[in-house]
Amino acid sequence: SLPGLLLLTSFLLHMEEGHASPTRLICDSRLIQKYIGEAKDMENRVGHCQALPTLSCPAVLPLVNFSLQQWKCKSSESKRQEILCDLALLVGAVAGAQGQVTQECGTRQLGQLYRHANSFLLLLQTFGWEEGPWEPGCSPHSVEQTHITSIFLTYRKLVQGKLSFFFHNLAKDLCK
Repeated sequence: SLPGLLLLTSFLLHMEEGHASPTRLICDSRLIQKYIGEAKDMENRVGHCQALPTLSCPAVLPLVNFSLQQWKCKSSESKRQEILCDLALLVGAVAGAQGQVTQECGTRQLGQLYRHANSFLLLLQTFGWEEGPWEPGCSPHSVEQTHITSIFLTYRKLVQGKLSFFFHNLAKDLCK
């Protein structure tokens, strides 16, 4: 049936992106570097889109800058919860922006960003964590932005910063 074929195709494409194996993502540092590169590429490509509109309904984005010293003092679970909050807010911001952008270049880049951010969100929600599943209801520090490019900047900073350091720390324990 067509819906079954679409579901299978979607699953296989999802697996090919490398998100299928959380342990591989954590233990193979080349993968996180690949995702950092993809985040930079998406940010560059959206910057080349012509005539991107200013968002009439501002995107609420997480503040993803952090102090490395303070970050090191947090438990793995609190880091995971913080990243989950940031990703959930970011995915919501992307979805909201998608509803406001009609230009093809912008919608294509936002769609790709949504898939990437949502994949990380699902990965961190479902990976076998000892502390249990993620409970939504967090309130990360946020800022409102009306420029679409700031959504991509936030994603790149999140992947390059918190996610990268989080996976690096997990690798010390999981990848012996």
